[in-house]
Amino acid sequence: MGVAFSRRILYSAFSLLGTFAGAAGLFVLLSSDFVAITQILIYVGGVLVLVIFAVMLTSRIGDVNISNQAVNYKAGIPIVGGVAIFLISLLTSGSWKVQTPKQGAFHETEVYGSVIRTIGNALLKDYLLPFEVISLVLLGALVGAVVIVRREVK
Repeated sequence: MGVAFSRRILYSAFSLLGTFAGAAGLFVLLSSDFVAITQILIYVGGVLVLVIFAVMLTSRIGDVNISNQAVNYKAGIPIVGGVAIFLISLLTSGSWKVQTPKQGAFHETEVYGSVIRTIGNALLKDYLLPFEVISLVLLGALVGAVVIVRREVK
């Protein structure tokens, strides 16, 4: 809600940071550590930082008064309420099976099985050169964007 209803675009970007971190926290609670770390690295570390840079480097972004003309609370609140009631009824009426962990299931090789090891080996062995080339291209694009923006300010 902070992303959608904030009056300032920078507050929306920082609310998006909290949203991405919350999604990563949900993945941690679901015992999917790799997906949580990937969420933080890609979305928070990459996409959101670029969005915040773009917002902060845009000149006179605070002077622009942007209002969302498409906001229709009369139709939106009943729809959101109906979806919330439906989801809560699903949560309360569902039969949830609780599974007990196996003895010694938290050993490092069982938790961080071959999937993480395979991805790490692929990124650091087979695809190291393309990975580094892409990072240099993105760094060049970021530096170029800063140069172009700073030229306009002068």
